[in-house]
Amino acid sequence: MKQLSVLLFVLVAIFLPATICAEVTVGAARTDQYIPQLKGKRVALFSNHTGLVDGKHTLDIMLDNGLNVVTLFSPEHGFRGTADAGEHVGNSVDGPTGIPIASLYGSKDRTPSKEIMDGLDVIVVDIQDVGLRFYTYYCTMIDLMNAAKKYGKEVMVLDRPNPNGMYVDGPILDMKYSSGVGRLPIPVVHGMTLGEIASMANGEGWLKDGGKVALSVVPCEGYTHQTRYRLPVPPSPNLKSMLSIYLYPSMCYFEATPVSLGRGTDAPFEIYGHPDMKNRTFEFTPRSVPGAKNPPLLDKLCHGVDLRGMSEEEAIAQGINLDYVIDAYRDLGMGDSFFRSFFELLIGRGDIRKMIEDGRSTAEIKATWMPDVEKFKNQRRPYLLYAE
Repeated sequence: MKQLSVLLFVLVAIFLPATICAEVTVGAARTDQYIPQLKGKRVALFSNHTGLVDGKHTLDIMLDNGLNVVTLFSPEHGFRGTADAGEHVGNSVDGPTGIPIASLYGSKDRTPSKEIMDGLDVIVVDIQDVGLRFYTYYCTMIDLMNAAKKYGKEVMVLDRPNPNGMYVDGPILDMKYSSGVGRLPIPVVHGMTLGEIASMANGEGWLKDGGKVALSVVPCEGYTHQTRYRLPVPPSPNLKSMLSIYLYPSMCYFEATPVSLGRGTDAPFEIYGHPDMKNRTFEFTPRSVPGAKNPPLLDKLCHGVDLRGMSEEEAIAQGINLDYVIDAYRDLGMGDSFFRSFFELLIGRGDIRKMIEDGRSTAEIKATWMPDVEKFKNQRRPYLLYAE
C-alpha cells in the first residue's frame, strides 16, 4: 500500500503540482456517499493511476474502509497507466495489494468473462477521462455497463470533472463507424463527465439490446461545465500537459496520417511534422521512450510546427481546428495516400476527408456539423449533473 502511495505521489509531483481546483471535490472523495452503499458487496474497481484523492488511490481508500475489492479492471494503458496506446495489456495481479487485475483492453471483445462477473456484485468506475469521443476510457466504461446489464450487476460511477467540459464540438458519430475509439452517437467533444455519459447511455437506450443497468452516480461538488479543472496527474502517457489536453481535439487526427504528432518527444499533441514537409524552421526527431516505444517516424528528422507558444485559452477557444491537418495534407501532396481509414473512425463521419481533399476550409467544414452540436446539446440536457 505504501509503495502505491509513493508512486502516485511522484506522478502528481511531476505533472501539475498545486494546480487542481481546490474548490472541486471529486466523487471518490465523498466517502460518506458510497462506502455505506458498498459495504458487504463484492466490489470490482475500474480505475488506473488517475484514481486519486489528495494523492491517495481510491483502491486504498476502499480497502482502508473495509470494502471487499475482489477485482480490478484496467483500461487502455493498464492499471498503472504506463502502456503504449493500443498496446496489448494482459491479466495480472496488482503488486501492492495482491488483487487480480482483469485487463479489458487486451481481451477479444473488451468485456469481462462470465467467471469474473459471477464473482462480483457491483462495478465501481473511478477514472479521469478527458472528454473526447475517441478517448477510450469511456468506451471501456460502456463495455462494463453492458456486461453488468447482461449479468444483472450494479454500476456506480464516482464522478470526476471533464477538463474539456466547457464546450461541445464536432460531428455526432455515424454508428457505422463505431469502433474501439467511438462507442456512442456523440460529438467528438461531448462536454460531459463520465457520470453524465453513463446516465445518458442508460437513458437513451444505447446499451446493447436496449434496456438499462442498475446505475448510481456520486457527483462532484463545486464543479460546473465552465470550471477550468486542471488534472493532478497525466491521464495517459502522451497527454503530458494541460495544453496537450486542450489541443487533443484538433491533433488526434494525425494518428490516421503519415504525420507525427510528437509521440516519442517531450511534447506529444503539441507539435506535428514529417521528414518531407517543406519550408519549416522547427524540427524534431521521435525516439523510443516509455509510453511511446515505437512511435511513428521513429528516429527520423521531422520538419513541422510547434504549437507550444499557444496559450491554454487560445487552445480552448479554437475548439476543433482542422487547420493543422489541412496544412500537412496540402504541404505533403500525397493525395489519396495521406489519410488512412482510421480517420473516419476518429472524426466519425464519411464525408469530411473529401471536404479536406476538395480544399474546403476549417470554417466551412465545421459549419456542416453545427446542427449536430445543437441537437446533441438539447439531447444531453436531461442527463447533465452540473450547470452549463
